[in-house]
Amino acid sequence: MLLARTIDVTRRYGEHLALDGVSLDIPAGGVVGLLGPNGAGKSTLINLLVGLRRPTSGTAELFGGDPRDPASRRRIGVTPQETGLPATLRVSECVAFVAAHFADPIPAGELLEGFGLAEVARRQTGGLSGGQKRRLAVALAFVGRPELVFLDEPTTGLDVQARRELWSYIAAYGRTGTVVLTSHYLEEIEALADRVVVIGGGRVLADDTVEAIRGMVGIHRVSVADLPGLPTLPDLPGVVGVEHADGRTSLLTPDADQLVRDLVLAGVPFRGLQVQPTTLEEAFLTITTPTPTTTSTTPLKTGR
Repeated sequence: MLLARTIDVTRRYGEHLALDGVSLDIPAGGVVGLLGPNGAGKSTLINLLVGLRRPTSGTAELFGGDPRDPASRRRIGVTPQETGLPATLRVSECVAFVAAHFADPIPAGELLEGFGLAEVARRQTGGLSGGQKRRLAVALAFVGRPELVFLDEPTTGLDVQARRELWSYIAAYGRTGTVVLTSHYLEEIEALADRVVVIGGGRVLADDTVEAIRGMVGIHRVSVADLPGLPTLPDLPGVVGVEHADGRTSLLTPDADQLVRDLVLAGVPFRGLQVQPTTLEEAFLTITTPTPTTTSTTPLKTGR
């Protein structure tokens, strides 16, 4: 069942083309990660799906109808990039205000406990830290037990521990509901998303699983532990890049099996051999970096 979709959507802000013919389906279930450079159109896409903006051309649908329909909007939860909270309201009062709009909200105590805010329930929001305000803003998106949640950069400003705690809540919700999130943290998308949509220049450049998008680049990382007193690794065929970090040397190659054979045949002493696919970050940079030969506007997909 489709919860939301866009069909050949274009959105302009004056002369700026934010989205250029984007078609995207959001079915029920799982976590969808939207990746893209700043200004790629991620927030604009979310704003169209939740009814905050209208397409310049094309169609945006939410639960099969107009995203501006109040009945449809009551079935979603949203946390935008920037959220203003009434400074004089207590945390519990903010939750109660939002909960009053829904027939079966999550109990306030349960919600605040889930987001690590139970201890500040009686504190005015103006006295919260930046991270606490962000956690509250995200928590409010889940109050009404929404079928579909949109989170735009949900963990911005959070420390590592708070970010991972929020990941746990989002992942758990994605097992029974549907979450669409944008993030600057590629490890966040890698940890949470069942599906990744890469947007660049207002277009969908790739749409698939994390593993499939990694595989689109066709590069593997063969790394070995650096051995003190030994010379550097010799030049080997098929190596397209070399990196040194944290006491390891990594060789980037399209044929990891052949590279390992070449290392053995060259008599290179090595230990701690690891062979890994390209990281999501490397795939993301490859997909979103324009090249002179890039002419296709068809999203990259494999197996979907």
